[in-house]
Amino acid sequence: MLIAGTQSGCGKTTVTLALMQYFRAQSTSVAPFKAGPDFLDPMWHGIVCDRTSYNLDTRMLGERACRALFVDKSTSADIRVIEGLMGLFDGRQGVGGEGSSAHLAKVLGEPVLLVVSAKGMSGSLVALVEGFVRRAACMDVQIEGVIANHVGSENHAKILRELLKEFDLPPLVAWMEKGAPTLPERHLGLKMPSEHDLPDFSDYLHVGEAFSACFEKPLPCTTARHLQSQGNEGIRELKNLLQGKKIAIAKDAAFCFIYPENIEWLQAQGADVIFFSPLLGETVSEDVDALWLPGGYPELHLEALSRSPSWHSISVLVEAGKPVLAECGGMMVLGTSLDDHTMAGILPCSFVMQDRLAGLGYREDRLGVKGHEFHHSRRVCQQDVSPCFDVKRGDVGMRHKNLRVSYIHWYFSSQSEVVAGWFGGSHGN
Repeated sequence: MLIAGTQSGCGKTTVTLALMQYFRAQSTSVAPFKAGPDFLDPMWHGIVCDRTSYNLDTRMLGERACRALFVDKSTSADIRVIEGLMGLFDGRQGVGGEGSSAHLAKVLGEPVLLVVSAKGMSGSLVALVEGFVRRAACMDVQIEGVIANHVGSENHAKILRELLKEFDLPPLVAWMEKGAPTLPERHLGLKMPSEHDLPDFSDYLHVGEAFSACFEKPLPCTTARHLQSQGNEGIRELKNLLQGKKIAIAKDAAFCFIYPENIEWLQAQGADVIFFSPLLGETVSEDVDALWLPGGYPELHLEALSRSPSWHSISVLVEAGKPVLAECGGMMVLGTSLDDHTMAGILPCSFVMQDRLAGLGYREDRLGVKGHEFHHSRRVCQQDVSPCFDVKRGDVGMRHKNLRVSYIHWYFSSQSEVVAGWFGGSHGN
């Protein structure tokens, strides 16, 4: 099932995690996925399901790659659960366009459970669900059931259930009580699992027979064969572009915005992947062939990062002309300072955190590499710098020797040959 919402803030993540807990309590294995480019929700999925949650994004990956990844990562699980993004029809543009949950449901042939915040609502639920069902049907997407969130009482749930039945709409398959625990948030979304314990939602989630019936329906054989055949032409047509390359990757609480598929892509290209922690002051050996500094939350660890011995070893690699890719937070620590805390000093710029959003949206380089930008900081350069990426919209970044930096989080398999070139592999620019 794809757990979609009527809009952001209706409780998709809470409901999704509650459902995952429910299945896990029944010793049911769950293959978790997240629609869209979000990094944080999949971290929570992984805690509940005890397996990696993968992003499925029809904008960044494309339809074939989404099918391939979905089939590949769900075959060993009893149930597949995909958490949607924003509202069901919200995507890059239009209504149900590329990147939306509705488009993903259509591409995968998966039915939808619609999460509705029912606070202060009774009869209006009918009008709301009717509209979503009608629009979904226009896209050949089926809404299988409704999950009401913020429900005032069992009697409130009964009223909602009867109204949906009276108007021949998808049934109320589950409901969450008002007052259910929520996960704390900050400027980029939820806080990370390392910062907050996962609440137990079992006393607040109520499921019925209609819910069980939804998940007891197997994926039709024709759909399964279609997904498998379409998935064959997936995300790793080109292999061994990085054969024999040793690539160091920063990975810790400050550098954690990593699409799991990017790691697997590097390994599929033949790279030997090693991890290091700038927070722990671990240095990078000069014998590595390339370096990747992903994004994360460096602004939460300013004191430790300002003293990190990692920067000197990275500076040596940069000056030696080794390929280095730094994304968002990974770029911010390479400047002279971040919020007045001294950083690596490799780039002639400083970075300042601000309350308002500074950049958001899908991005695509002229060479075809796709990614996503989402940040609250701004870059202040002390001198003219050379742009790095040719994007129509978004951060063009900076280029210094073989160092490429920008605010964009790239999805590597969107253009394998080009990204392999960024890391010093074959066929790249």
